Amino acid sequence: SSLDEELAVLETRVRELGSLCARLKLENRSLREQQDALVEERARLVEKNETARSKVEQMIVRLKAMEAGH
Repeated sequence: SSLDEELAVLETRVRELGSLCARLKLENRSLREQQDALVEERARLVEKNETARSKVEQMIVRLKAMEAGH
């Protein structure tokens, strides 16, 4: 009967939505892990950049002091 056919179609759609939901959960978890890794990497790079900037500034101060001493 047509009711059985409609139920079969609905059952198929529900199953498809269930598997789509599972796939999206996995993808979401993966993207969150990637985001966490990128945030950590960015923090490391910012710290590295600050360290390099500080060293360059110290070198400039020393060079200016040497220049003034001559």
